[in-house]
Amino acid sequence: MTVPRPLLIGSEIYRGSTYGPKHPLAIPRVPATLDLLRALRWIDPRRYLDSPRATVEQLTRYHTLDYVAALRQAEEDQSVSPAIRERHHIGAHGNPVYREVFRRPATSAGGAILAARLTRGGGVVHVPGAGTHHALPDRASGFCYINDPVLGLLEWLDLGLTNILYVDIDAHHGDGVELAFRNDPRVFTLSIHEAGRWPFTGRLEDRAGGHARNIPVPVGFNDTEMDHVLHAAILPILRHLRPQAVMLQCGADALEEDPLARLSLSNNSHMAVTRALRDEAPRLIVTGGGGYNPWTVARCWSAIWGTLDDRPMPTFLPPAAEAVLRGLEWHRAAGRNPPEHWFTTLVDPPRPGPLRDEVVAACAAVTRDLPEPATPAPAG
Repeated sequence: MTVPRPLLIGSEIYRGSTYGPKHPLAIPRVPATLDLLRALRWIDPRRYLDSPRATVEQLTRYHTLDYVAALRQAEEDQSVSPAIRERHHIGAHGNPVYREVFRRPATSAGGAILAARLTRGGGVVHVPGAGTHHALPDRASGFCYINDPVLGLLEWLDLGLTNILYVDIDAHHGDGVELAFRNDPRVFTLSIHEAGRWPFTGRLEDRAGGHARNIPVPVGFNDTEMDHVLHAAILPILRHLRPQAVMLQCGADALEEDPLARLSLSNNSHMAVTRALRDEAPRLIVTGGGGYNPWTVARCWSAIWGTLDDRPMPTFLPPAAEAVLRGLEWHRAAGRNPPEHWFTTLVDPPRPGPLRDEVVAACAAVTRDLPEPATPAPAG
């Protein structure tokens, strides 16, 4: 049987869109990724789709109608009242009102929903613009306005799937997704994130009704430790549950150079997790997520697409791809004198390190007392 080649979903809504000059999401991420992929000649037009914008009806599958209306009005007015700010956290708590404050997250959601539909019968889809895993039903949270992973997972459920695994390797706990499915045995959530970091949830002992596991990892979490997590936790859980579909939230803020976390992964770890899940999941959606260094995000998400599409990784980037990276700007201290390899390479040098006892113990803890699969894996 011929396995379908992976699909890539993107959009131009992100180009020139910014949360504001002083916000961590002032940087281009999806445009830089797509430009880099085009410069590498890794985008086959037959397998690239523009993300649709999710409809109000689709958004209210999870979010409240009042909240969606408030987002639409905030975009139209480019301001919010104190009451809306207090109630929905739009324009507050790091969630600014910006030019595309409704259209941009609605487009990310549309991409996640489309990805679920495209994988109804199997396959792989990469949606780098999705992955906003903190948004809650009636308010913005953690730079996230619409919870597109939740909407993509709900689409899979609406299509008849009953056994889904969500894996989150963002530096921040995937709290919004865990909360959405805490009482739904059809979706099992697994989050690997930095211990003690915002949103200060996702403790090792938190199991959300039994259908969630959390691995809070220590500062300096390295490639050796992620390899252990992959083989001692992620894959054993996947093989026990035998899910019909897997969604991987592949935030790039766990990389060593990211300013909003203190983890020390190279993008080799993201590629390894992606490859392992691709090889075992009947259906796979890979989203983006966090990531606040434009060079490391673009390189990571491009390498993820290359991994999904079995592209050979270049030792050095061709001139057109290097030009894309040299054209990026970052107005933080680390962006004033970036190292040369941020321009010339795609894959980081590996970042091995000690395998600490707390990581080993956490993996053992999350694989104990796993629930039985919600449904047998489909034949074929």
